[in-house]
Amino acid sequence: MPFGGVLLVAAFLTYVLAAGCCFFGSERGRRVAFWLAAVGLACHTVALGLRVLESGRLPIANTYEFLLCFAWATAGSFFVLLRRAGSTPGGAVLALAALFLGVAVFILPASQKEVFFLPPALRSAWLTVHVLTAVLAYAAFAAGAGLAGFSLVRKDEKASRELEELVYRITVFGFAMLSLTIVFGAVWAEQAWGSYWSWDPKETWSLFTWIVYALYLHFRRKRHWKGRISAIVVLLGFVLVLFTFFGVNYLMGGLHSYG
Repeated sequence: MPFGGVLLVAAFLTYVLAAGCCFFGSERGRRVAFWLAAVGLACHTVALGLRVLESGRLPIANTYEFLLCFAWATAGSFFVLLRRAGSTPGGAVLALAALFLGVAVFILPASQKEVFFLPPALRSAWLTVHVLTAVLAYAAFAAGAGLAGFSLVRKDEKASRELEELVYRITVFGFAMLSLTIVFGAVWAEQAWGSYWSWDPKETWSLFTWIVYALYLHFRRKRHWKGRISAIVVLLGFVLVLFTFFGVNYLMGGLHSYG
């Protein structure tokens, strides 16, 4: 296994251990979780840096590379959430980061992990902005889903309400990034293929996902959706995010079938 792969396995293991420590609830457990997560994120970052050096580009061109960046951004959100949500809810977010990284490292075929040159259709500055905004959107939605899921099982109503407000703010950010992803993708498609929108499967399911989150934000603000219904809609939106990524990539064809 190359050194970058060893670093990714180390990151996966430390994320899993850190997530477990988060749920102990003790001050010592929280400190251990923080440092484990920091070591994991450092290993993850170095592995991504090695991928950049080997390929001469950002690692955003196929499913494997996107998952590495998605997991990295999700793990990074743990540190952003520490002050606002505490380490215990953050453990759910770290667990998701470990899941995404585990899929990339242990499940995807070796052919996905080989360094390759970009095909002509992907040699565009629009690829960078399109995929990076998607990474930020997906990581925000993952963080929101992790906190929403935790709020459903939390017995402290006041703490759950605070988490609910944080989930809303995270989702606003994710929705903005997803909107930019769709816009950047449309502009890129027009330049590359002469059409802003072609109802490609990933375009279509991204639109469905956008609509679900738009409805959540609208009803959360105008109709004051609170509690379980609010959390369930956030989780539903994230299920659509996962289907848009995994389901479309492996069950459907189209322009996005390469990543």
